[in-house]
Amino acid sequence: MNASESHPFFRTLRWLSQYAGFPQSRLDGPAETLVLLAAAAQALEENEVAGRPSFMVKSRDVARDAALRAHNERRKLAHFKCDNSAKV
Repeated sequence: MNASESHPFFRTLRWLSQYAGFPQSRLDGPAETLVLLAAAAQALEENEVAGRPSFMVKSRDVARDAALRAHNERRKLAHFKCDNSAKV
């Protein structure tokens, strides 16, 4: 068994195809939800035991956000069109 086959979601998919006839037939909605939640809990537990982060959510990069806002403001100024047709 390789690394992808040992992943809880792969095992769940294999179980669904073997015992529930997935993808030709499906379980009831609540039953599918329960099976997938159990797989997610198992994946979370395995990651915690292995010392890996449980999910890869990147925190906000405040400096990058500020730089993008400043860049947008400079672009607004660069596209300002001056109308020199004022009659005196």
